[in-house]
Parts: sequence; structure tokens; C-alpha cells
Amino acid sequence: MSNVIGYARVSKRDQSPAAQEAELRAAGAVRVFVDHGESSRVAERPQWLACLEYLNSGDTLIVRRLDRIAGSETMAIQTISELHDRGVNIKSLTEPDIDTTTPMGRALFGIVAVFAQLRVDTIRDNTRRGLAHARAEGRVGGRPSVMTPERVEQALRMRADSHSIVQIAKVLGVGKSSVARALDKAAEDARNQDTPLSA
Repeated sequence: MSNVIGYARVSKRDQSPAAQEAELRAAGAVRVFVDHGESSRVAERPQWLACLEYLNSGDTLIVRRLDRIAGSETMAIQTISELHDRGVNIKSLTEPDIDTTTPMGRALFGIVAVFAQLRVDTIRDNTRRGLAHARAEGRVGGRPSVMTPERVEQALRMRADSHSIVQIAKVLGVGKSSVARALDKAAEDARNQDTPLSA
């Protein structure tokens, strides 16, 4: 038996999710998971994880807005794709185009997903070229950075997959400032190397 499940989130603990909950239940949610004081850019939200575990194939997840579950376009696309692979639909109450329960909604999401992935791949490619160019010119100096080329590459992959700087720093075992500086430097190098595809 398929169910309609709601998810609500408020960024601050002193905010009330009552309005969101009411809208979700009015839209047919039989159960609503609520996170208090959690950022949308953090994937490991307690009630969000519980919601994901609760959802079954055939269920529909409803939210008031897509930003309740994801803090970036890439994160949203990835989340919807993972739900789709599990047979779970998603519907936004305030964004009519976000509704994978309809053929049109699924088609639109597919188009958006293709372009979002293309953009991510382009950014990764430009960043790698920038790093290679910087290494070729020997642009290293001062105190050796804890962010080795291998760590930078891993940080870039994790950042592209919507991990936070805090999460990346924890995985790599380095400071948050080191990760932030390395990502900023990689982005700058990528911009400097971003030349037209044809002359």
C-alpha cells in the first residue's frame, strides 16, 4: 500500500513548523517528519534520515518547497534521482513543475537533471585543468599545504556531490580553513583556464 509522507524543516530551533505540517497534512500526508534547527545543506539531518528510511517504493514524498530537503540544485537533483531509483515520487506544494507523480513532471525533471549533470561535469573538468596548469607552472611556495593534490581532488569530488566543508574536512582529517582555501584556489585556477571550446 502506497502512502503520502510529508517532510518539513525549519532552520532555527525557535521557529515553528506548524504551518508546514498543516499544509502537508491537508495535502494528504499520513505522517510528517520534522527537523528543527537544521540546515538544508547538511544531508545528515536526523528526521530527514528517518524519513528516507521510512519511505517505500510507491510512496510519495511531499514538501512545501524543494529547499526544505536540499540546499543546492545539485543536491536536489541527486536526492530526487535517488528517490526515483527507489520508486518513490516527490511533489512540491508550491512548485508545480516538481511533481514526479505525473508524466510531464517526470519529463521535466529528466531534462533538468541532464543539464545539471553537464554543468557539474564541466566545472570538474575546468577545475582539473586549472590544477594541472598550476602544478605544471610549479605554483607552490611557502609552507607545504596539508591539502595535497590528491586531497584537493577528493575535496572537489565531495563538494560537487554537495558535501559541506565541515564534512570534507572531517573525512580528509584537515582543518576547515585548509579545505576552504584549497577549493577557492581551485575555482580561481579553473576560471583562469576557462577558454572557449573553439577559436
